[in-house]
Amino acid sequence: MNPSAIVMAKELPEGSSRSIGELLQQNPAPLSRYESQKRRDWNTFGQYLKNQRPPVPLSQCNCNHVLEFLRYLDQFGKTKVHLHGCVFFGQPDPPAPCTCPLRQAWGSLDALIGRLRAAYEENGGSPENNPFGNGAIRLYLREVKECQAKARGIPYKKKKKRKLNNPIKATIGAPAATDQHKNLMQAS
Repeated sequence: MNPSAIVMAKELPEGSSRSIGELLQQNPAPLSRYESQKRRDWNTFGQYLKNQRPPVPLSQCNCNHVLEFLRYLDQFGKTKVHLHGCVFFGQPDPPAPCTCPLRQAWGSLDALIGRLRAAYEENGGSPENNPFGNGAIRLYLREVKECQAKARGIPYKKKKKRKLNNPIKATIGAPAATDQHKNLMQAS
């Protein structure tokens, strides 16, 4: 329960007609950082669709609108992505400034699509028709990732899956302990 609602409930005079449910509706729990960002992203995308000429209703939104939105966001990026003709192309730490454009970082775009994909379904969209989960979006993100890796000289490597400790090996390696356990069980 929301702590402020508990305090308010304690302050209510006895016999008050307000319920704790009403208090919770007036003072909802604060959203997590992820939920707040997801809501902001969803509202931004909705505004983007409304500003199109003609405006695009969410029900008619498709992956092409999402790709246009991602390209539109590039102008607000903060990541230097060197062009092929730049002398610093492929250098992770260039020694001097250059005129190459700032772009949205691949990781930011990937996280944005993840939040928008979840928000779409939370707002009534079906998973089968989710434009944020379309293969064209995944392909675009992969191309951005590879392009930025080459331009910035920073290779992206897949994280290796960790091997879980095998509990069977632990018992095989310690037969005396299991024998002791059996003896204790039989004695009791």
